[in-house]
Amino acid sequence: MFEFRLTATDGRARAGELATPHGVVETPVFMPVGTQATVKTLTPRDVREAGTQMLLANAYHLALRPGEQLVKQMGGLHRFMAWDGPILTDSGGYQIFSLEGLTKVREEGVRFQSHFDGSWIDMTPERAVQIQNDLGADVIMPLDECVGFPCEHEAARIAMERSVRWAARCKAAHAREDQALFAIVQGATYRDLREACCREMVEIGFPGYAIGGLSVGEGHDLMKEALAYTAPCLPEDRPRYLMGVGMPEDLLECIGLGVDMFDCVLPTRNGRTGWAFTWTGKVKIRNQEHREAARPVDERCGCYTCRNFSRAYIRHLFAVDEILGPKLLTIHNVFFYNELMQKSREAIRGGRFGAFKTEALRGMREQ
Repeated sequence: MFEFRLTATDGRARAGELATPHGVVETPVFMPVGTQATVKTLTPRDVREAGTQMLLANAYHLALRPGEQLVKQMGGLHRFMAWDGPILTDSGGYQIFSLEGLTKVREEGVRFQSHFDGSWIDMTPERAVQIQNDLGADVIMPLDECVGFPCEHEAARIAMERSVRWAARCKAAHAREDQALFAIVQGATYRDLREACCREMVEIGFPGYAIGGLSVGEGHDLMKEALAYTAPCLPEDRPRYLMGVGMPEDLLECIGLGVDMFDCVLPTRNGRTGWAFTWTGKVKIRNQEHREAARPVDERCGCYTCRNFSRAYIRHLFAVDEILGPKLLTIHNVFFYNELMQKSREAIRGGRFGAFKTEALRGMREQ
């Protein structure tokens, strides 16, 4: 049910096919974030028509509301949210970082204080897997401990080694053959820790490997450096997933370093706040310069938004606080990210990814 096949390489850049129970995903791929079983402001049809192949949802948040048992009762996550394509669920390990102050990490697992009602929730590796087994996503993630930046070497070592032990416990608890459990490589910005984590995770054995703990404050250069020595330590015949990295420039750089899968809230969050990503740079639609602009958000874009609406109209929607404005920019941003992946795949297959990346980066810096 789950298979990854490389179809082309160009330097370290890779194009491939990821077969899942809900369809084949062409890589490199970007997964829009649907934390609460929805991509904010968009219907599943909007998401599909924007070119999306695969979505991400969050097991921790769904376990709080509405509860994984309800989702299971309703036929699983795909039926619950009316999305028939592949889904990846994150376990909640990132929330150890993002909800710092509301967590207590121990060897047996994590105790979260709910940011909804203040109640305490215990999340063990076994519980994280059980939740995701009930949700029924195609790809699931182990519970891991994500640390922020900066982080002392000793603290990063403790978190990395705990993540390895938790990954082994997750594998032992995993009960569904129609789901692929990936590993997550941690180690902050320390090469020795990252390489040691790769060795241990590969020894345990997983159908795919994620690289976590980046884009947590370390900056572009350190992220790129860490990725450059981490990705080569992972098996060539397994997908590589970089978690939570999402600026278009970073995606291109990371594809060039051998990454296959990405997710990030940036295209949807920025769309809701009036920022559009284009082939000629970012556009802040609220700016006065767009008040009488008849041109679309991006004249090179073929999305629904750019085919039908002017910058002036979308700016007006934001000015009068109409929800259609955030929806239209989110459609555009998701389309743009998917097109960036599509063009990257085509360039890799054609042996011209380096030239494509250089040209795309130059264009994005124009505005």
